[in-house]
Amino acid sequence: MNSPAITTVMKMMETLPPNIQEQIVDHLQEYLADLNDEQKWQASFARTESSLIAAAKKAKQEIAAGQAQPMDYDQL
Repeated sequence: MNSPAITTVMKMMETLPPNIQEQIVDHLQEYLADLNDEQKWQASFARTESSLIAAAKKAKQEIAAGQAQPMDYDQL
């Protein structure tokens, strides 16, 4: 599956020395891994967004009703 964009990148890389090509591949692998991680986070957030909103609303209501207590971080 060679898209025009992939073909263009390959042609550009072919003109470079092998050590530079390797550096580019390393950078692309890191970049693609970051994009993959970002997609996973977005999907995870999308699955839990409604429950996060509900929890935030409940917390606001408890604060407004005086039922909330400050967190004791030493007990976590």
